[in-house]
Amino acid sequence: MSTNNSRIAVITGGSRGLGRSMAEALAAKGVDVVFTFHSNEAEAKAVVKSIEGQGRKAVALKLDLRQSAGFSAFADQVKDVLKKQFDRTHFDILVNNAGTGMYAAFAETTEAQFDEMFNVHLKSTFFLSQKLLPLIVDGGRIMNVSTGLARFSLPGYAAYGTMKGGVETLTRYMARELAGRKIAVNVLAPGAIETDFGGGRVRDDKATNQYVASMIAMGRVGLPQDIGPAVAALVSPELGWMTAQRIELSGGTLI
Repeated sequence: MSTNNSRIAVITGGSRGLGRSMAEALAAKGVDVVFTFHSNEAEAKAVVKSIEGQGRKAVALKLDLRQSAGFSAFADQVKDVLKKQFDRTHFDILVNNAGTGMYAAFAETTEAQFDEMFNVHLKSTFFLSQKLLPLIVDGGRIMNVSTGLARFSLPGYAAYGTMKGGVETLTRYMARELAGRKIAVNVLAPGAIETDFGGGRVRDDKATNQYVASMIAMGRVGLPQDIGPAVAALVSPELGWMTAQRIELSGGTLI
């Protein structure tokens, strides 16, 4: 990891939900944060304020993960921020978290919906990581985010689960090919969490919440605070020997 006492994390989708929980938990561990947001600048500013309130630095950058043509310019932007805001040339942790949900039966999923899931989840994880790789320190960490739905299946999530299955396979290849630089690459698979993800169905629909909870050994669906601190622990300096692993945080869903 960096010889600087303060590590730096880059998190996609850090303005809300799981990404915000990750950003704030990392800040609590003394990590400075650069995170992306898609459109809600007010939410992004609130996260910056929260992190700064913990005594850490935070920078919010706008990024549309559906547009891979913009990834090179984004990498340049990160490089510039590292130099101007942190007096650094590299960062320590990359979390590929951002994503959108989609609920559609396999038989009714359109090609446009499939392509959006591909671009947002799988293609962006592949090519954004590729563009940012020169800026990651040797001995750094990459955490990709998958889903419990890549292990078990629930009707309506065929396209989403398929892309996350691809992310899990990609993680193993990244871990193998980046091991020469001692970069540990792992994948986190959250279960159902109460956020606005996918229109907030799990959070806001009581029947859906209870149905999902009935399949979970711990007896409840997850909360963002179940995920953020876990990510902060998993990318810690002490876990550099762990790589190519899938860690599921689902409260024991369908076990």
